[in-house]
Amino acid sequence: MFFKIFRWSLIVTVLSLITAYFYGGWTALFLCFMLAILEVSLSFDNAVLNATILKRMSEFWQKIFLTIGIFIAVFGMRLLFPLLIVGITAHLNPAEAINLALQKGSIEDPGTYAYILNEAKPRIAAFGGMFLLMLFLTFVFEDRKLKWLRWLEIPLAKIGKLSQMAIVVALVALVFVAEFLAKESEVVLLAGILGIVTYVVINGLGKLFENGMEHKLEHDDKVAKKSGGASGLVLATGKAGFFLFLYLEVLDASFSFDGVIGAFAITSDPIIIALGLGLIGAMFVRSITVYLVRKGSLGKYVYLEHGAHWAIGALAIILLLSIGFHINEIITGLIGVVFIAAAFISSIYRNRGKKAEIIKV
Repeated sequence: MFFKIFRWSLIVTVLSLITAYFYGGWTALFLCFMLAILEVSLSFDNAVLNATILKRMSEFWQKIFLTIGIFIAVFGMRLLFPLLIVGITAHLNPAEAINLALQKGSIEDPGTYAYILNEAKPRIAAFGGMFLLMLFLTFVFEDRKLKWLRWLEIPLAKIGKLSQMAIVVALVALVFVAEFLAKESEVVLLAGILGIVTYVVINGLGKLFENGMEHKLEHDDKVAKKSGGASGLVLATGKAGFFLFLYLEVLDASFSFDGVIGAFAITSDPIIIALGLGLIGAMFVRSITVYLVRKGSLGKYVYLEHGAHWAIGALAIILLLSIGFHINEIITGLIGVVFIAAAFISSIYRNRGKKAEIIKV
């Protein structure tokens, strides 16, 4: 199963590295490889969260996410999005933005592609940070039967009983960041509010159609049971599937912000960034997502979803802090890996404890 799922990722990796070599020699190949590692390390928690959502989608929408979704992730977020940001910020048309991107330059050189994109980082970080923070707060403020960090999740669930607490906390955090960390507070406030609104709208619409679908399937279930038929599994289709797909794409975009900006610490060449960060990195994240769904890892290792959300919370805070401070990309990547690894180990211990209880009985 492993090679079947990761086959295309491995093929794309080989082809991308070969392309990088012919494009810029051994240096380009090495940079491409480093960017791929950066993307996978930063987005492993993204893959876990993607898997929790993907397993709720019908087979049709899963295929859409793995085909059209990968195109959006690679060319939309890793290539076109930076060009769009640079074009809007520097008032350049698409041709001028591409021409500027192909020129050499670093973050420290005013007027270069890397410099302009880095200057736009506060508004990007505010939007992505608030979107991810809302996702994290919505999760931890919900009273769930299964809890991982009980000493922390139990009091947070009690606080979450207050209506709209996630929005309140997010807005307070945004005001703090805009007031004390941002040079352009109005720009950061606007971008952050848009991030909150985007989360609320997409998440709300997704739940609306998903709940309507569940009621319909519950009715169909009752009819099937009365007639002696088998009950069905509730999977998102139609409008519910579309909004879950849209939710996944915005989520992927939010995760990609730090990777795109961080890539310029390694190289400012958009071709190498597209190959390493986009093709190789994004393909592997998709493959990891599919692997987790097909293997049923989220059902077996039950704390992985918790670990992913805590990693998202940490990433959201890092994105918001990065508006005022430089935070090394290694720290960003390691935090996600640490939370996922801790959740995985906790799940193993939980499973062993349950087996021990069964043996005693």
